[in-house]
Amino acid sequence: MNVIFACAGTGGHVNPAIAMAKIILKNKPDTKVLFIGTKDGLENSLVKNAGFDIEHISTGKIIRSFTLKNFKAITNTYKGIGDAKKIIKEFNADLVIGTGGYICGPVMLASRKLKVPYVLHESNAFPGVSVRLLARKAKKVMIGFEDARKRLKNRENIVYTGTPARFDTTSFDKLNKEECKKEFGLDKISKKIVLVTCGSQGAVRVNETIIEMLKNNLVNDYFIVLVTGNKNYDNIKSKIEKIGKENNIDFSNKIRIEKFVYDMDKMYKAVDMCITRAGAMTITELALSAKPAILIPLPTAAENHQLYNAKVLENIGAGKIIEQKDLNANSLDLKIKEMTQENNLYEMSKNARKVVKLDVEEKIYKCILDALKK
Repeated sequence: MNVIFACAGTGGHVNPAIAMAKIILKNKPDTKVLFIGTKDGLENSLVKNAGFDIEHISTGKIIRSFTLKNFKAITNTYKGIGDAKKIIKEFNADLVIGTGGYICGPVMLASRKLKVPYVLHESNAFPGVSVRLLARKAKKVMIGFEDARKRLKNRENIVYTGTPARFDTTSFDKLNKEECKKEFGLDKISKKIVLVTCGSQGAVRVNETIIEMLKNNLVNDYFIVLVTGNKNYDNIKSKIEKIGKENNIDFSNKIRIEKFVYDMDKMYKAVDMCITRAGAMTITELALSAKPAILIPLPTAAENHQLYNAKVLENIGAGKIIEQKDLNANSLDLKIKEMTQENNLYEMSKNARKVVKLDVEEKIYKCILDALKK
C-alpha cells in the first residue's frame, strides 16, 4: 500500500498526519509513506525528524479580501495541482490523506483527477475552508471533535474518530506524579503548579502578561512553569531577571522558565493546571491528561477556530476562556486563584475526560481501510 499525506503550515496540521502515518505502519509495516508539503513550512523539520520523506509543491493561500496577492496565489495553486499529479503518479499512490490547510486543495484536486481516493482529517471543532470544500468528494472525513459534524454539509461520510495524540489515557495514568515532578526539578514546590505554554504562534501577549504579574507581585499562591519556546527564551528570561534585580525580589520560588518540553505527558502529570492557547492538539492532550485549563484562543487563527475548540472544554466544565482582548495581569491572577482551589481542580479534572475518544487508532485505521475498498 502506498499512502500520501498532504499537510503544511502548523503543527496542528502536520502532527496528526505523522501520527496517522505511524498508525498505518504499525498495522501494515510494508506500507510506503510520502508527505507533500511546501518548501519553507514547519512540516519539513517535523516530517524529517519523524523519519519520513517529503516532496514539495507550489501553492498559495487565498486572502479573504480583494488583493493582487490572490492572483499569484491562484496561479501557484494551479501549478500545484500539476506538481501534485506528477508526485501521485510517480509514487503510484493508493490513497491520499489530507489533514487541513491550503495545501490540501491542489493535492486533493490532483488525486481526484487521477481517480485516486482521498480522505480528510479535521482536528478542529470548526472545520477549515479546505476541508469544507473538499469533504463532499472524500471517501471519509474523520473529525477530532463531534462539534465539527454540524458544521459540515455532507454528513454521510463523516466519522468521529478523535485526533491521534502523543500519548493516551492508559500510559498517562501509569505515570507517577511525584516522580514526574522530580524529573523536572519541581519536587520541592509545595504550592499548586501552573503550566503556561502557548506554542510558537502568538505567545508574546501571554508571556508579557506573566511578566506583568511578576512585576505587580501577584504570583504568590501558586508556582508558574513558563515554556517560552526557543525564540522567546532569552528575551523573557532577561526581562524577568531585570525586574527581580530592580525590585530586589527572588523569583525562584515563583516561576521556572523553560525553552521547550519534550516529554509533555510527564509535564502535564507534574502540574496542577494549564494556561494555553486552544489548538486542536492542545485540547486533545488536556482532555487525555485530565488537566483543567485557562484557554486563551489565538484571535488571529483562521475563522477564530481556536475559540470553538476552547468551547469544547468550557462547555463541559473543564476549562475557562479568557479572550485575548480581556487578558491582563489582574484578570489572569484572579482566574488562576479561583481554579486552583482544590474542589474546582478536582471537578474540572474529572470533567476533562468526558471528551476523550477511545480507540482512536483503531477507528482511524478502519476508515483508511474502508476508503481503499472499491
